[in-house]
Amino acid sequence: MSIQAAETTTTAAGYVLQAENLAVATLGGKEILHGISFALTPGRVLALVGESGSGKTTAGLACLGHFRTGLKHTGGTIEIKNKYEEGSTDVLSLPETGRRGLRGGSISYVPQDPALSLNPAMRIGDQILEVLRVHGYGKTDAERRERLAGVLTDVGLANDTAYQRRWPHQLSGGQQQRVGIAMAFACRPEVMVLDEPTTGLDVTTQALVLQTIHGLAEKYHVAGLYITHDLAVVAEIADEVAVMLSGDVVEAGDVKQVLYKPQHRYTRKLLSAVPDLAGRRRIGDVTAITGDMPVVDPETGKANSSVAPGLAAPSAGGKHTAAPAATSAAAPEGTDADGNLLSVKDLRLAYGSNQVLDGIDLALTEGESMMLLGESGSGKTTLARCIAGLNDTFHGSVSLAGTELAHGTRDRTASERHRIQYVFQSPFSSLSPRRTVAESVEVPLLMSGKYSKAQRRTMVTEGLDQVRLGASYLDRRPGQLSGGERQRVAIARALVNAPSVLVCDEVTSALDVSVQASIIDLLRTLQLDTGMAMLFVTHNIALARHISQRLAVLQKGQIVDLGVTGDVLENPQHSYTQQLLANVPSM
Repeated sequence: MSIQAAETTTTAAGYVLQAENLAVATLGGKEILHGISFALTPGRVLALVGESGSGKTTAGLACLGHFRTGLKHTGGTIEIKNKYEEGSTDVLSLPETGRRGLRGGSISYVPQDPALSLNPAMRIGDQILEVLRVHGYGKTDAERRERLAGVLTDVGLANDTAYQRRWPHQLSGGQQQRVGIAMAFACRPEVMVLDEPTTGLDVTTQALVLQTIHGLAEKYHVAGLYITHDLAVVAEIADEVAVMLSGDVVEAGDVKQVLYKPQHRYTRKLLSAVPDLAGRRRIGDVTAITGDMPVVDPETGKANSSVAPGLAAPSAGGKHTAAPAATSAAAPEGTDADGNLLSVKDLRLAYGSNQVLDGIDLALTEGESMMLLGESGSGKTTLARCIAGLNDTFHGSVSLAGTELAHGTRDRTASERHRIQYVFQSPFSSLSPRRTVAESVEVPLLMSGKYSKAQRRTMVTEGLDQVRLGASYLDRRPGQLSGGERQRVAIARALVNAPSVLVCDEVTSALDVSVQASIIDLLRTLQLDTGMAMLFVTHNIALARHISQRLAVLQKGQIVDLGVTGDVLENPQHSYTQQLLANVPSM
């Protein structure tokens, strides 16, 4: 495989697909890709990396001869070697019918969201068979069914009739994604374009999917174009890397060269934003971040006692110990007799015979951040929604400052609702596209009924300043914002009423590394400034030392490990925690 920057000419021997001087622009004439070049070789994976808006997905879709609405091809070629004859074909010179013939046959595509890539009204076996029929694979239905069973085996799924008759909703996220890969691989394509295929997956499932992709590329000599913003994943799966910035390839080469001896300052900036599990590198070192004292000590990765009221200073042995429980008379204002701001006791929830949460006990002190970690389906989000009152069907208790809360938000007081705020996972679906930023952030203030229009406008502006956006964003709509900006608006909306507890549900999973770093630093700084407690729900273990003082590991609705973050990471007590840590991609 040969990849070169845009200003050079690519001459790749043995390539199966080669893009040369590819240029794409908006219909209004603004150039999105400025003449980039890269080539894909059988059996090897090229990772296309960069921040949101750098042009990664535009370049990947161009390989299939597809351009999103509002974009057009303005220059360059994409040559693909003919499958059964000598020579090559320029994908972009083909009519639309010719391009459709290539898609799914010679070039396949795996989208980011596994749920959206499957038809919910078709059984998974039928969906794969449909691909085979459309592209004329095999002469008989028996041959196609044989291929169906084979491709399910290739991606590590059961191939029996019962499994083939499952509906997409009966599969986990990782299983859905592997079915999507099976559909893309069904006709044995020469090229697979994979667009962020592991973004929403937990580390264990992500490891299985990456292993599947790498195995298919190696075993069947498929060329892979892997689009991602996760550089730790790049280190695991890619042979070579091309780094994109604002529509240009600014650095390209062997994965070891680019990741460990980067030449371009932008590549170095991206790498500095990658969270590391050991905590040796602060993600706050990235240029866009200006946070103050870290929540955790950057040397030891352990909780800093000055920002973790529930933790005592390190003992002579270097270990943190739990702070002595406060007596009732000495308890700080706004906490219970044990000094806890938020307390969850024996929380249980079941759907029929499925026990989702099974006796959860945890507590948060003022100014403390706790990471809730676990695989998809472990109960993390369900627990978070119970605490926030968004799910009222649980048993057990949730108490705030010593007062037991009603199970649902409708039955809680306005003050209690204000004191616990929730930031949802998707920055793209958590804001109404019809409302301006000011209107969205103002909603909690309107619901309180306490403030005049002028007061609300002032508070909204201050909230946007707090998340480093400012008054210039007041009248914009979500469609005019990047993913990172939308997430900041969602955080501003949650913070505008000065909550005591902020619940963050996978708030960085859809963000590139530098935006993720800025969001983490923002939350960390706000925590220090306001004394707000935070429950941070995630499957991204590498963030642990950068955001949390304590770490709770959830498996099948039970907390199996709980303690100071550094202690849990360095000395995990449960085999499940050990397994999770073993699957974390690293640089």
